[in-house]
Amino acid sequence: YKRQVVDFVSRNRDSVDYVTFVPDGEPTLDACMGRIIEFVKGETGVRVAVLTNASLLWMEDVCRDLEQADVVSVKVDSVSERVWRRINRPHPSLVLERVLDGIREFSSSYKGTLISETMFVRGVNTDKGVYRDIATFLRGLRLSKAYISVPIRTPAESFVEPPTERELVEAYEEFQGVLGSGRVELLNMPEPPPRLVSGDPVAWLLNTCAVHPLRYGEAVEALVGRVEDPVGLIEGLVRENLLLKTEYGGQCSSLGTLGVGSECG
Repeated sequence: YKRQVVDFVSRNRDSVDYVTFVPDGEPTLDACMGRIIEFVKGETGVRVAVLTNASLLWMEDVCRDLEQADVVSVKVDSVSERVWRRINRPHPSLVLERVLDGIREFSSSYKGTLISETMFVRGVNTDKGVYRDIATFLRGLRLSKAYISVPIRTPAESFVEPPTERELVEAYEEFQGVLGSGRVELLNMPEPPPRLVSGDPVAWLLNTCAVHPLRYGEAVEALVGRVEDPVGLIEGLVRENLLLKTEYGGQCSSLGTLGVGSECG
């Protein structure tokens, strides 16, 4: 399957911006990540981006692996240990101060494009003081751009809700005031539907939903022309407990092996 992906990217390199590492989990946990990045770049000639929660950037070997990527996105949802633990639910052995030190150290030596993503959750990290503290930390990094995101996909916890419009505007203005004009961007719109179904349609659907929730209608649309009955296929996987359907934001989403919310028909 991986060989098929590499071959596809190689054939379509002119229309591919990046090969992005967004696995089912944290990419830096892969001890072979550096070799995989080197292989992908060598085989395809396409730039590589890695999205990381930054929890292991205090490890020298992880930083060496990431140095090969053209773009690295680090997750910074809080600079408060208590808030960080509530939002990110890190392993008990991790300490936020060490994680933040690792991000600073990596930023000082990394020669590629470094960006950040901060997700705001209503009632958890939506406060002017919080916005300012996070932005102040980000200002100390060699950052190309800071992205502000909100929960759009079905969350793992039912209490998770996006910030209000006012809170989002306040966060954006605080970030822009600290980081400067043009260095902050909002990610508050739903992602575009998938355009490519590669390989076996069932395997594609399960692999995609294992990484992140997929809206029901988008899953159906993506499978049109690839299978005879997209809705029947999805519902069959639901009956087999290979996919779960949950409701979030008034829309039905299909997930892999974990879902939170009420059943939707």
